[in-house]
Parts: sequence; structure tokens; C-alpha cells
Amino acid sequence: MRDLKSLKHELQNIINSDEYFGKGKFIKTAQTHLRRLSQTSTKSEEEKQNRAEEEGELIKLANENSLWIDEDALGIYITEGAEQKIFFTESSNFVIKLADGIFYTSWLDYFNNLLLHNSFFPSSEYILKGFLKRDKKICVVLQQPLIVSTETTNLENVKQFLLENGFMHKRNNDYYHPYLGIIIEDLHDENVLTNNGLLFFIDTVFYIEDKFYETP
Repeated sequence: MRDLKSLKHELQNIINSDEYFGKGKFIKTAQTHLRRLSQTSTKSEEEKQNRAEEEGELIKLANENSLWIDEDALGIYITEGAEQKIFFTESSNFVIKLADGIFYTSWLDYFNNLLLHNSFFPSSEYILKGFLKRDKKICVVLQQPLIVSTETTNLENVKQFLLENGFMHKRNNDYYHPYLGIIIEDLHDENVLTNNGLLFFIDTVFYIEDKFYETP
């Protein structure tokens, strides 16, 4: 197991700094824009989580970096969940996910979630391909490696994996790391796939608690 103090420091740098190394650079760029916007808000404004203002910042980012994507370019529609729709192109080894961040009160929280996912589960790393508008709402377009399930995921294996890595079981498919100050939820057998005995976390819902920001 990794040294928890070093891990916490690394995760804090990923969330709080402007630097990012990896394929998910535009995720970090978007998160940085939203983090700076949050830092200029008053406490009462932060509590209201003004998504309209955040979306204005994302629109600005998309315009400046030519990140608008046509919906016809997403590929073949496969399925959808509460938060996202999934598309696939037969000639690729990736899926495309169209997400609206519905589980989060702010877009900043959503992009923090993506950064944490990429840090914990690089084998299913998200790459931000761009944005599109649907039903007057902005959505993010994410690329993720295609993971083929070869067997049904045993949720006891998921639980054991997380317990061995310092997480505590809260309830149902939700877990909490008391030292890191991180919650990870919704780890049912459609969000954690098994390929030849190996677990792949493809859809995660991370939340950061105040404890996350404490000095390690």
C-alpha cells in the first residue's frame, strides 16, 4: 500500500495546482478555470453553486480552444444511465460518454471527480474531447477506453479491493476514506467491470470532504 501522507499530498496537488501531467489535460484546464471562478466568489455565492456562471466559463473555454463537437460525430448510441449517454465507433477501442454532471451541485465538483478518477484508475482514464449543447444545457464529451466484461463482477471483490486500499464501507455500494477525506459512490456491477479476473472502474462518483484539504 502506498504511503498515505504522500498520496494525500499528491491528490491535493492534482486538485489545487494548475499543473497536470497526462492525457487529461483539458479536464485540468476546465477544472482550473472553474476553481479560479470559485475563488473569486463570496461564501454565500459558493453555497448557491451558480452553475449558470460556471457554464459560461466552460462555453468561453470551448470557444477559445475550438472544443465544440457535433452530436452526429459521437458515434453509435449504445445505452445510457442517469448521468450520461454512451456511444461507440466500431473502428475504435474507445467509448464516448456524453455527461451533464447531474450528480453534482457544481461543475467544479464534477471535474474534481474526473481528476480523482484518472488518478485512482488510470486504466480507464477519461479524456475530455469537448463540449456540446443539448436541450439548452451544456454537456461534456468524454473519451474512455473500451473495457469488455468477461464475467459478472463480484461486489465482494470490489469491497475487498477498496478495504485493502484504506476505504471503509459506508452502505450499499458507497465507500469512504477517512484519512484522504474522499467518498466514492455507486460502485455497482455495471460501474465496475471484470475482465479476466481484473477489476476495471469505469464509472465512479467521487466527492471531496473538507478533511481532504487538511495538511497531510
